[in-house]
Amino acid sequence: MITSKKLSKFKSITHGFFDRQKGTSRGIYKSLNCGLGSHDNKKKVLKNLKIVCKKIKCSPKNLILLNQIHSSKYYFINKKNKINKKFKGDALITNLNKVAIGILTADCVPILIYDKKLKIVSAVHAGWRGIYKKIVVKVIKFFKKKGSNLNDLTVSIGPCISQKSYEVKKDFITKFIKKDKKNKVFFKKVKNKTYFSLNKCVLYQLKKTGIKNIEIINKDTFTKDNNFFSARRSLLRKEIDYGRNISVIMIN
Repeated sequence: MITSKKLSKFKSITHGFFDRQKGTSRGIYKSLNCGLGSHDNKKKVLKNLKIVCKKIKCSPKNLILLNQIHSSKYYFINKKNKINKKFKGDALITNLNKVAIGILTADCVPILIYDKKLKIVSAVHAGWRGIYKKIVVKVIKFFKKKGSNLNDLTVSIGPCISQKSYEVKKDFITKFIKKDKKNKVFFKKVKNKTYFSLNKCVLYQLKKTGIKNIEIINKDTFTKDNNFFSARRSLLRKEIDYGRNISVIMIN
């Protein structure tokens, strides 16, 4: 498990960006696969989620995940919402104590957010579609509606596929530059190939909102040595599926 230096300063929350180690799954899912949507043995995935809960000291029934759809949709979970409700979207926000919210990734960008004054947390899943739709910007706008002062927010951008590992095609480049001309700086051409930086684009979007307290954890999920699940690496290996890494945050 990797923790954010900035978020670790707050004793009122527990968080973690989990890699694929110390779980129960086998084969291509070895070992801490937390993706119930994968083709892994469900019992093993549930055991893995219990391992995560034990690590962050949370009851398994209080761990809330999403059916992720690469959208800009988010949910605010409070006392009025049923904790066992199945959420379909890509970000969760809560002000409840001892309720852990999590998102799953396998190259996409996990983002954890904390308002130290209002005691609100968020977990955001941002793939390229979510970044294009500015999901993290929409989440920050929600924080502001709840009364957040941007100076009270701390954001940690977790491990994801790095620019050097993320080759993109011409239609992708055109789409992003048409959306915002300043997105040009997130592309890098090497010989005849073009590469895109997901986390730097997220950082740009966050800074544009006015947030200053932001951290990037530069760990490439594609690189085998970093022990993360990677959808792109699995695709190149022609594997039938891949595991999912989990990132969680909870108010103590």
